[in-house]
Amino acid sequence: METWVNQSYTDGFFLLGIFSHSTADLVLFSVVMAVFTVALCWNVLLIFLIYMDPHLHTPMYFFLSQLSLMDLMLVCTNVPKMAANFLSGRKSISFVGCGIQIGLFVCLVGSEGLLLGLMAYDRYVAISHPLHYPILMNQRVCLQITGSSWAFGIIDGLIQMVVVMNFPYCGLRKVNHFFCEMLSLLKLACVDTSLFEKVIFACCVFMLLFPFSIIVASYARILGTVLQMHSAQAWKKALATCSSHLTAVTLFYGAAMFIYLRPRHYRAPSHDKVASIFYTVLTPMLNPLIYSLRNREVMGALRKGLDCCRIGSQH
Repeated sequence: METWVNQSYTDGFFLLGIFSHSTADLVLFSVVMAVFTVALCWNVLLIFLIYMDPHLHTPMYFFLSQLSLMDLMLVCTNVPKMAANFLSGRKSISFVGCGIQIGLFVCLVGSEGLLLGLMAYDRYVAISHPLHYPILMNQRVCLQITGSSWAFGIIDGLIQMVVVMNFPYCGLRKVNHFFCEMLSLLKLACVDTSLFEKVIFACCVFMLLFPFSIIVASYARILGTVLQMHSAQAWKKALATCSSHLTAVTLFYGAAMFIYLRPRHYRAPSHDKVASIFYTVLTPMLNPLIYSLRNREVMGALRKGLDCCRIGSQH
């Protein structure tokens, strides 16, 4: 009998998790923890490099540092608790802890989605109006873009957290997920939550489609500009400028739309758990790799930092 069965159900919830203690699941758990460690290290390193290297003090890298901060917070919101519960055999999470997970998760996903959308505008200005780029993307505009992304996510996260945690919950309070995922939690409510779920669905549509429309509009303009270019060098430069952002957008919005825009009767808890692992662990690891390994400026800053460490250790 698992240890959580004899615990009190009155103070919080029980996360059924995603892994059992079979050999295959132990291997998968090890893989997830390795990906989590890489995501943690790469995002911290990227933030540090952007902060320390004056050559990276540009709008694009400022946005990238904010994206890395969001990814860093996202992986730390759910994975450590999942790992602690798996390793200890306990599956409990307090009522307050569950609310914090919901609020942070919604906040960070909303903020990152909007920031990715607004970063497409930055790419449009860089390619279509390169001479006016320093004026159009000045410090005030950059702060407004990141500030609005954070504010939008924080407000959305607070509202959804307060509403969800004010529903009464019945029974054994066993959440069929590895973290307090809102839709999984609502299934345990003692009251009808269908109206709230419809509102949440509408909010998810807005949170995904509004930034996505900015991305489509920006890249449509970019495409128009690129088609007017007659130089192969200009084509390559435009592709290099946009490729990393397009890859990050595809990963983020592909997973988000799979989880939140499917009709209810097509949702299976096992599919949602796997998609959530991709969304909360794999994407935050891939984002800094996508932006850094294919970027000569970031790799140059990394080599410079390693050279400084080497010289310092020799002295």
